[in-house]
Amino acid sequence: MKNFLKYFLASFLAFLIALVVGVLILAGSIGSMFDSEKVVEVKPNSILKITLDKPIVDRAPNNPFANFNFGAFTPESSMSLNQILKNIDRAEKDENIKGILLYMTNVSAGSATLSEIRNALEKFKSSEKFIISYADYYTQNSYFLASVANEVYVNPEGMAGLQGYAAQVMFFKKTLDKLGIEPQVIRHGKYKSAVEPFLGNKMSEANREQIQEYLGSMWSELLLKVGDSRTITVEKLQRIADEMLVTNSDEAVDHNLIDGTRYYDQILAELKTKVGLEENKELTFVSLGNYTHAPKPPKDKLLANSGKIAVVYAQGEIGSGKGNDTEMGTENIAKALRSARKDDKVKAVVLRVNSPGGSALTSEVILREVQLTAEVKPVIASMGNVAASGGYYISCLADTIVASPNTITGSIGVFGLLFQAQELIEEKIGINVETVSTAKHADLGSMFRPLTTDERAMIKRSIEDVYETFISHVAEGRGMTKEQVDEVGQGRVWSGRDAQRLGLVDVMGGLTDAIQIAAQRAGMEDYTIKELPKQKDPIQQMLEEFGAATSVRELFFNNMKLNPYLEHLEKLTKMEGVQMRLPYDIEIK
Repeated sequence: MKNFLKYFLASFLAFLIALVVGVLILAGSIGSMFDSEKVVEVKPNSILKITLDKPIVDRAPNNPFANFNFGAFTPESSMSLNQILKNIDRAEKDENIKGILLYMTNVSAGSATLSEIRNALEKFKSSEKFIISYADYYTQNSYFLASVANEVYVNPEGMAGLQGYAAQVMFFKKTLDKLGIEPQVIRHGKYKSAVEPFLGNKMSEANREQIQEYLGSMWSELLLKVGDSRTITVEKLQRIADEMLVTNSDEAVDHNLIDGTRYYDQILAELKTKVGLEENKELTFVSLGNYTHAPKPPKDKLLANSGKIAVVYAQGEIGSGKGNDTEMGTENIAKALRSARKDDKVKAVVLRVNSPGGSALTSEVILREVQLTAEVKPVIASMGNVAASGGYYISCLADTIVASPNTITGSIGVFGLLFQAQELIEEKIGINVETVSTAKHADLGSMFRPLTTDERAMIKRSIEDVYETFISHVAEGRGMTKEQVDEVGQGRVWSGRDAQRLGLVDVMGGLTDAIQIAAQRAGMEDYTIKELPKQKDPIQQMLEEFGAATSVRELFFNNMKLNPYLEHLEKLTKMEGVQMRLPYDIEIK
């Protein structure tokens, strides 16, 4: 009885703690939601302060718990690219906004995302409003963005430099051998290297070739953009990186990467001069987040009643479930495309793709909806940081494909991956597994035995069928022969710039460019934007989140972020069926 009471009281106490914590978090989240709805007044001579210190996604979830860190009890919010672009465009036309301060110490975004933001800043600068960039130090990514500014400054003890792009791939073959686990791989495409880390201990020449190619293309794009803004030749910038000529802020000034060193108070004094403010007066800054809640110009009645362009955000892995804000499933994107197709007010559709691919079957479900929609209204595919393998698959039948020069795309290939751990289970652990079945291959794919020759051949045929379907769709959508698609396929990854050269992409540009193309194709000058899939009410999502958390352990651990390598392995365990996926998770720094 004593033990029973002890365990009962411990469990009851844990339940009370979870309940109290949940109520506090719920109250705080609801409070922050109401707080975020406050209208922000933009005073004359204001400066838009852009600090991109949170992860940037195409469309941020409105669920307050989507990125909540239950370990630290703090929200880890993300920023929406679509809102950033809208705010920069609105600031250009806002008479109360005199300029932009880029506070660029650290930037968490992909190369293509940065290119889109940089393009928006270039357009802002052409309005003759100023942009000043300041940082305690610049990473390579933050400097790429900062270099667009009229003036670039850094803390005297900070630095700004270029060191080039690098990609690293981790290999697990030795670990698997020690554990007694055998990867069983069936693939089409010599460049389809998602499975390489499990098959060997070094990179294949084909994989090294493709990585070198797309990294070189992206690096060239960075050098061209920075060189144009800073009036430095590409050759000189390459030498700065190769010879490590910039190791401190003074050398950065000497080589014209920045305009000078300043402390933050000196930047504030300079900004006061630019907006004509007396020294004893305070500057008025508006953060990017607050500017979202500033009063917007009233909609013209004709504009409000005009046609719509639906922007369908297809972001995240392509999975086998229903899907959510961060993952495509068999329902959410397909349903959004059907909704846009059946809405008579929607005259064109922009499919915004940011995905490394995933399930071949789900990709086919989504592509079918793209095909049906393209038969009745223009469909423009807009590629973000990554639109590869299944991400390219769902884009290939669009009327026009728009990509950034730094988009990772292509990877037209298919693979299947199974693990068998017979040696680990029987020899190393000492477990004997007996199987009873009603058919010869009933336990196909079991981890307790390797595939037979016949089973491997059957899976190979399935892989080949999917690859044949893949290149047939691409050939149809791109006006190429299947042989031509196969030549640039084979699982090979391309940069957006190279993909355009090869005919896989039509236009270089971002989401804004894709929307403009959609409007032109639909013959519209005035239009409004309809964003899909429709996001759930945040209160409803919070209640669902708590409903799903049936224990203290689930409440805490299901929301904690995994280290990137463990997260990648976790994704592998969730793969079902044949996969059309990018070879690896790519993070360019």
